[in-house]
Amino acid sequence: MKEGRAISASLHHAVFLPTRKGGRFPAVVAIHGRGADENDLVPLVLSLERSDLVLVSPRAPFPFPSGGFTWYDIIQEAVPDPESFGVSLTSFHRFIDEIKADYPIDPNRIILLGFSQGSVMAYALALSNPTLFRAVAALSGYIPLRSQLTFDLEKLKDRPFFISHGTYDEVIATRFGREAAQFLKDAGAQVTYREYLMGHQISQETMRDLEGWFKPILD
Repeated sequence: MKEGRAISASLHHAVFLPTRKGGRFPAVVAIHGRGADENDLVPLVLSLERSDLVLVSPRAPFPFPSGGFTWYDIIQEAVPDPESFGVSLTSFHRFIDEIKADYPIDPNRIILLGFSQGSVMAYALALSNPTLFRAVAALSGYIPLRSQLTFDLEKLKDRPFFISHGTYDEVIATRFGREAAQFLKDAGAQVTYREYLMGHQISQETMRDLEGWFKPILD
């Protein structure tokens, strides 16, 4: 992939375009966590070394006091603030429409990849509008089940999800990863769930398993 020019859109973002020419390509939308920015997950996706992939990494709309950006405020554990959460979701839905128009993206092969708060956004986007996305990789996050969001569960059947969580996660408890996996399995999704001996992070082992999950979906 080669770095491209970020066209004006609802969310400031980094974009990397395929080195191959012509046609429409699968896309990974990488969604950073609280206190990070649009550059945070780029190395992870670039490590896949795909020449036929569009990478789009948006920046959250709200500045975080200690640096970086955030998608929403937190009311209590696993409960997003409805106002800021709603603003980000509305902007993100508009952003997805914009990048499909601006970049050579195959609309049937958009994969969401989120870490921490970015995973919450990925879940919210995919579960509220499953037909827009091919698959979801949610690292160290939770499904916002305690929000006011309405989910379209009937369309989740056989949709691929990769979920990872650290057994020593001090930010988002492991039980939320397990809860997400069970919720999606009950909805008929195709769930790959992994736990690792780590905290709130992405380990080399996570990346290895994630790459193996990505390959058949991208191919």
